[in-house]
Amino acid sequence: MAAPEQRAVKRVYLVAGELSGDILGAGLMRALKARHPGVEFRGIGGPRMIAQGIDSRFPLETLSVMGLVEVLRHLPGLIRVRRALRADALAWRPDIMVGIDAPDFNLGLERQLREAGLTTAHYVSPSVWAWRQGRVKGIAKSVDAMLTFLPFEAAFYARHRVPVAFVGHPLADELPLENDRFAARGALGLPAEGEVLALLPGSRANEIRFLGETFLAAAERLCAARPDLKIVVPAATPERRAELEGLLAERSALVERLTLLDGQSREAMVASDAVLLASGTAALEAMLCHRPMLVAYRMAPATHWLARRLVKTEWISLPNLIARETLVPELIQEAASPETIADRLGALLDDAPGRAALEARFAAMHQGLQRDASRRAAEAIEALVAGEPLPESVAPERAEEAAP
Repeated sequence: MAAPEQRAVKRVYLVAGELSGDILGAGLMRALKARHPGVEFRGIGGPRMIAQGIDSRFPLETLSVMGLVEVLRHLPGLIRVRRALRADALAWRPDIMVGIDAPDFNLGLERQLREAGLTTAHYVSPSVWAWRQGRVKGIAKSVDAMLTFLPFEAAFYARHRVPVAFVGHPLADELPLENDRFAARGALGLPAEGEVLALLPGSRANEIRFLGETFLAAAERLCAARPDLKIVVPAATPERRAELEGLLAERSALVERLTLLDGQSREAMVASDAVLLASGTAALEAMLCHRPMLVAYRMAPATHWLARRLVKTEWISLPNLIARETLVPELIQEAASPETIADRLGALLDDAPGRAALEARFAAMHQGLQRDASRRAAEAIEALVAGEPLPESVAPERAEEAAP
């Protein structure tokens, strides 16, 4: 065990690429400051990280083009920013550089800094376990450790001999282990008794395009068979609300049974008996609200053809990936028809004991992810700086047990 003065973390270089990274970065900074009151921070951060004391060398929005169509037009500027950050970090000589998400930008910077002798880590694993798994070789050259939210991610890196720490999921820390369905219904103006189904067709325009009609048609079929059923639909943005209102214009009977919300997806999930959603973070959030769900997803035929050849996992929804079994039905492409969705949801709503058992299973999984992620990430950084073994690491020989 290193002496206290050897474990002290004095300077940390942090680079966040978007608002979600700013939230994670601020939590990490708070945890590090609690353990090392004199620690200094530099790099790129948003308003939350700036409030925690980071000296942000560029605005957070500088990297917001990553992953967008405009990336090629902005590429020369992004290369200049990466060069400037590399020079700035090497001149400042931090104990460690931590890239927070934004893997297309950060992994390249991390590799350059590591080759120059700095310790580096990456916080939030890209989906390398699901597709383009060969990227793990580049990640191994870029970081001294990967800090992951989920246990199966940690198992993947351990299997590929990349040092890793499973720190838990910040969303699991944020959401309570107990929730009140009836209080949520009251807050949303829903009846205390009777069945409620939450519909979350996605936050992107393409998701509404491919799923909106299908989800509403399935809801119509369910309402016809279940006279007391209420539907609640949280719209992720004003744009998504306008699109949903357009789809509802020709469904007057459904409108009488449906409540359209501005945001409030979490409240809608807690208020519901079951959830119909597109795959993604919403599935994890529904699991952390302990609600039974059905995942349905449709995409452009060419995209689906390509995804079938690139994606290497048996499941697409995070609850199934975490459990390594099919807890949540997944209906993809042609299987996601209004008829099939309605039939499967009807069976779920009819099975009260099954729903109760699933809610209990989700609560246990929630507890397993509720690990005070910011503190554990700070402990991992502390260990890297001190040259000690990572806490919450997965032994390579045990990695197969938890791999997706």
